[in-house]
Amino acid sequence: MNQAVQEYSPELLGALTERVEALEEQAAAAPRSDKLSMVVFSGELDKLLAAFVIATGAAACGMKVSMFFTFWATAALKKEGPQAKGKSLVEKMFGWMLPGGFGKRKLSKMEMGGVGRWMMTREMAKKNVASLAELVEAADELGVRISICEMSMSLMGIRQEELLDYSDIGCCGVASFLDDASSSNTTLFI
Repeated sequence: MNQAVQEYSPELLGALTERVEALEEQAAAAPRSDKLSMVVFSGELDKLLAAFVIATGAAACGMKVSMFFTFWATAALKKEGPQAKGKSLVEKMFGWMLPGGFGKRKLSKMEMGGVGRWMMTREMAKKNVASLAELVEAADELGVRISICEMSMSLMGIRQEELLDYSDIGCCGVASFLDDASSSNTTLFI
C-alpha cells in the first residue's frame, strides 16, 4: 500500500470511499444536456465557416444548438443591400464599414485585398465544401437558434429589418444568453 495512504485510518478511508461512490452515483443520475451554446464574436469568413460547421454538425448529431452573435459577428447577419432609414451619421458609417452579405466577409488571414477570399471560395467550390450561405441554410433547416446581442445591434445601428431571413433568429441581452447557456454541456467562443 502507498505510504501516504497507510497514514490514514481505515475509518477515514472508508468514509472517503463512501463519499466518492455517492458522488459518482449522483453524477451518473444527473440529467445530461445535449446542448451546445456558442458565442460568435468574429465576423471574418474563416471563423464564421468554423462556427456554422460546428453548429450544423452538432445539430445533425441531435444536439440543441444556440448561437449568440455579438460585436463584429453581428454585421455578418445583415442582408446585402441598402441600410435601413433613419440612422444617425455614426450608425450609417458603421453600415458602410460593416456591409451585409456573406460575400463581403473577409478572411482573417491572407485576405490580400480580396484575392485570398476569392481563392478560398474557389477551392471550396472545387472540393465540394459548403459555402457560408449553404451552411447558414443548413443550420436553419436543422433548427439552430441564432440570438443577436441587443447591445451590439444598438451600438452599430443594425436594425431588425436588415437581418437575414432565418426561421429562429432573435435579439437578446447577455443575461438571456447566459441563462440559456447555463443548461448547456458545451459552450464555445469563436
